[in-house]
Amino acid sequence: MLKGIDIYLSEAGVSEGPSQKAIVYSSSGSSDLVERIATDFSIVIASTSSDLDTVDEETSILIFDVSEAQPEGFIELTQQVNSIAVLEDVPLIVYSAAAADLDTMALFDAGVSDIVDNAMSSQDLSARLNKAVFHTIANRQLKSRLKQANDMAFSAMSDTSDLGVNVQFLIHCHDCNNIDELGMLMFSTLSHYQIHCSLQIRSKFEVKNMEENGLAKDLEARLLWELKDNGRYVDFGKRCVMNYGQISLLVKNMPENEKRYGTVKDNVFSLLQGADARVKSIDNLGMLEMERDVVRGMTAKMQDVMHQVDERYQHVMRKCADLVEDMALKVDESILFLDLTEEQEDTFGRIMQEGVRTINELFNQGVRIDESFRKLIEYLNRTLKSDEEATVEDMRAVLAKL
Repeated sequence: MLKGIDIYLSEAGVSEGPSQKAIVYSSSGSSDLVERIATDFSIVIASTSSDLDTVDEETSILIFDVSEAQPEGFIELTQQVNSIAVLEDVPLIVYSAAAADLDTMALFDAGVSDIVDNAMSSQDLSARLNKAVFHTIANRQLKSRLKQANDMAFSAMSDTSDLGVNVQFLIHCHDCNNIDELGMLMFSTLSHYQIHCSLQIRSKFEVKNMEENGLAKDLEARLLWELKDNGRYVDFGKRCVMNYGQISLLVKNMPENEKRYGTVKDNVFSLLQGADARVKSIDNLGMLEMERDVVRGMTAKMQDVMHQVDERYQHVMRKCADLVEDMALKVDESILFLDLTEEQEDTFGRIMQEGVRTINELFNQGVRIDESFRKLIEYLNRTLKSDEEATVEDMRAVLAKL
């Protein structure tokens, strides 16, 4: 065998020598070709077309021996052989007598790879046959590599498609203004992966369970609630529960292909991460709206309090003015009594005591007004505490008081 062919066959995992299977078709059932190539091939002789059933994937070469007599319908027979699927890439060689009159073009059109004759030396004959085997192995390797390249290309295309779908979801999820919109966008994206799911979203305001039709199923909802704290992945059969933050997803028909199984897990989990971030944003927006309503309520209440304070202040001022006028009038009247007696002195004393008592009462009213302001400030401090401390229940309690 040629040295280059030896090396190539060795690299391809094919041993040289008799381990290569050759089928020699001879209508007489015998052939001098067998002795000439016995050192290079493990030979099986076929004498009828039905004997060609021995052809299998281990066959390296098929040789038609027509050196003694060309079988009837020889061209048709070669066409029939080439139609056998297992012989699709097996070389078909015609071994003829040197002086035989063959229709070369018809044979090549019928799928014959090469034509050799019995006038060739054994060395040349072996070289031609091994060259045909060499090309067959090269073609098989090329097809195998082409298939691998196609598989890799399709895999890359699939990965790119998955990535594009995920990116689109992450872009559009920020346009969702509520949990329902986010859930339906999630199901629309999951349809790309051809999986059927149940979804649970646990926001600060509600726990939302959804199916693809937008409704909820009690069994799936309870299952997701029970498994929400059991790790990121919970696998059982063809089902898989994925948890991330405030999102849980039950996939009911995970792919059987191991590689696709892992791909779906990774890609869907990234969707859960994006959805969870959006749920937190929606919750924050809801809290801000509630805080806005609280501030509006407090503003209205403050306006009412200020109005009351103003009225009380005006009332106090009027009372002070009336008191001063009354005291002045009484003093004027008492001056008429220049020669003050003990009784007159008592009168002035009572007048002054009454004035002091009245003034004290007015100051007490002012103290009560200050107390109202103090309570209002404390109320504002309790209400406007930090976002980390504020909860939905706190906001609802404040709104109820307003």
